[in-house]
Amino acid sequence: MTVTTPQPRTTIPAPAPAAASSLRPLTPESGADDARWEELTEAVREAGQYPTTAEAERVTRTVLTALGGHVTGEERVALAQALPRQAGTLVAAQIPANTPVSAREFVESVADHLDEDATPATARWDVTSVLGVLADTVGEPLTTRVLSQLPPGFALLFGRADLAATA
Repeated sequence: MTVTTPQPRTTIPAPAPAAASSLRPLTPESGADDARWEELTEAVREAGQYPTTAEAERVTRTVLTALGGHVTGEERVALAQALPRQAGTLVAAQIPANTPVSAREFVESVADHLDEDATPATARWDVTSVLGVLADTVGEPLTTRVLSQLPPGFALLFGRADLAATA
C-alpha cells in the first residue's frame, strides 16, 4: 500500500496589472486621420466643383477603389500609407486586376460605377479631380512611381504631362 502525504498548496501570484498610462489602443488616434480624410475630400470638392461634401466623398471613394485594382507591390503599400486611413483602405482592399487597362478604359469603368447618368466626359472630370488631388497629397516622387506601373495616358488623369520618352 502506498501512502501519500498531503503537500501544502502553493499560490502563484497573479501578474501585476499594467499601469493605465502604458495601455495604448491598437490603432492610431482616429481624430487626426478623420481630419486628413476631410481635408482630402474637401480638396476634391473644390477641384471638382462639387456642390456637396457627400458628392465629393462618393466620387473619391469610387475613383480610389478603381485605382486600387491597378496599383500593385511596393507602390500600392506606399500609396495606402501616404493617404488618410479611409482612403488607404480603399486602395489596399482591392484585388489586383489581371490585365492592365488603358486610361480610357479606366475612366469608362469609373463611369459604370458612379451612376446611370455618368458619361465618359463626367467620369473623366471626376477621375482627374480625385487623382489630381491625390498626386498633390502624396507628392511627386510617389506619383511618379505609381505612374510607372500604369499604362501610358494615366499621367494626364493625375494632372501631369504625358510625355513619351525619346530613343
